[in-house]
Amino acid sequence: MELVPAEMRSEINRIKRAQGQLAGVLRMLEEGRECEDVVLQLAAVSKALDRAGFAIVATGLKRCVTDGDEIDSADVKKLERLFLSLT
Repeated sequence: MELVPAEMRSEINRIKRAQGQLAGVLRMLEEGRECEDVVLQLAAVSKALDRAGFAIVATGLKRCVTDGDEIDSADVKKLERLFLSLT
């Protein structure tokens, strides 16, 4: 199944933000910042990537389940929350 970029706009933006956060983590390490600060930022990057991944999986599942039929956006959010509860 191919992903449609227009459907992935939110996930693309989330991953781009995570990319910026990760660059910040690298800078923090290079500057010798406090361990706690670095770990907190790294956790934020990890969570953002997890959320993007689960949203992508939910989109794929939606396509498989509906087989072309439309599904309510609230149902998609519900699927995302279910996937997130697995972590």
